[in-house]
Amino acid sequence: MPQPTVAGSPAALLDLLRGTAHVDGERLVIDDERAFRDRGIRDLAWTATFSEDPATVEAARWIVWEAAQELGIRSASIHELYMARGRGEVGGFTVPAMNLRTQVFDMARTVYETAGRHGVGPLILELARSEQEYTFQRPGEYITSCLAGAIAAGWADPVFVQGDHYQFNAKKYAADAEGVTESLRKATRDAIAVGYGNIDIDSSTLVDLSRSTVDEQQRTNYERAGELAALIREIEPAGLTVSIGGEIGEVGKQNSTEPELRAFLDGFRRELDRRAGSGVPGLSKVSIQTGTSHGGVPLPGGGVAQVKVDFDTIRRLSAICRDYGLAGAVQHGASTLPDELFHHFPEVDTAEIHLATGFQNTLYDHPATPRALHDEVEVWVYANCEAERTPGETEQQFVYKTRKKALGPLKRRLWELETKDEILATQAAKLELLYKELRVDGTHDLLGRHIHAPERHRPLPDALRQAVTA
Repeated sequence: MPQPTVAGSPAALLDLLRGTAHVDGERLVIDDERAFRDRGIRDLAWTATFSEDPATVEAARWIVWEAAQELGIRSASIHELYMARGRGEVGGFTVPAMNLRTQVFDMARTVYETAGRHGVGPLILELARSEQEYTFQRPGEYITSCLAGAIAAGWADPVFVQGDHYQFNAKKYAADAEGVTESLRKATRDAIAVGYGNIDIDSSTLVDLSRSTVDEQQRTNYERAGELAALIREIEPAGLTVSIGGEIGEVGKQNSTEPELRAFLDGFRRELDRRAGSGVPGLSKVSIQTGTSHGGVPLPGGGVAQVKVDFDTIRRLSAICRDYGLAGAVQHGASTLPDELFHHFPEVDTAEIHLATGFQNTLYDHPATPRALHDEVEVWVYANCEAERTPGETEQQFVYKTRKKALGPLKRRLWELETKDEILATQAAKLELLYKELRVDGTHDLLGRHIHAPERHRPLPDALRQAVTA
């Protein structure tokens, strides 16, 4: 199939869609669903991502959003399903939350195609705030690519798009607490404005273990998390309760404890009640530290070190979460773990697991990835990331640690890689294994039973209206 076309104007975009969809008044009408899912959506995704004309990007995003409304692929919150889990009505599975750092349209398509074949219901596509920067993806672009991929996959159910690790930088916070907090407020507003239904707040970086009591150690964490949660409840769309996650242990640091979790949950509830009123929905889950690290620990000669995951900690802390009515604990930094470990997560009632670097590694290390691309990545890394080199670090460790930052500069090159079908086939095989091991295969009926995804239409952009009338 030829590469998609990037439209240069709203009128050119409408021409590309002729026969598959058109605008009638203020609404999008899909004329040929099969052709739209197969051909039109690819042009829309590429235009929304790579067009240099802001009005055309806005038009493409609007069309994708409206098409998703018409086809039942609505951006939703997983909150109610997680509340049902907290009540003990559902369980026995772990929801995969996948950070799509590049090839987002094709990766989302692959995620939903494999999910459809295996009857998977709850799964999350997410992007961390830090990933927005180095992958060159703002929330409006990311959610558009995710929805477009679901459309191309033939999906016809709600999707869960999540802002992952909306994190406070501890060093910057110490110098300018209000400035850092305001940047998180803005990031939260931006994500919800473009349609995110799920936000993970990470103020665990502000935990101060030098304090004498656990409550004092967690205080800034739960106060800032409660503040952002109150903001979310204030601005969330009518009929949608955004799923909010908190975090008590920074990934890569010491393992979380039961007193820490209880102190955080009690303090968070007090802070949210103070700011938003008693009875306002709170958290649906809490991320904890169990021995993993983001991206894994690279070995001097290549490869990633195996880590010992404390599954007993997950079991105990998930049980405490459910005592508070939450779905359970969330595991970060797991995508580089050995395949034979994943079945343990549902066994210990892990609510959610975050998977990122493993998909990136599959792309970079795949036999079908051209040698020339590896060379481009290394040239970029050596030219731009030298300040991040650690004393004693080997070349392999340095490149492994920093190559994620080449994803943004090489974005279009990666999206249009001639060998990507071979790589995506390997990604699909990994997804199928994950769905099985995490026991989300056969959970599709949960979406109809527990998820309400209200239809939300948006105003027609002026530039698109002018192109239609012209």
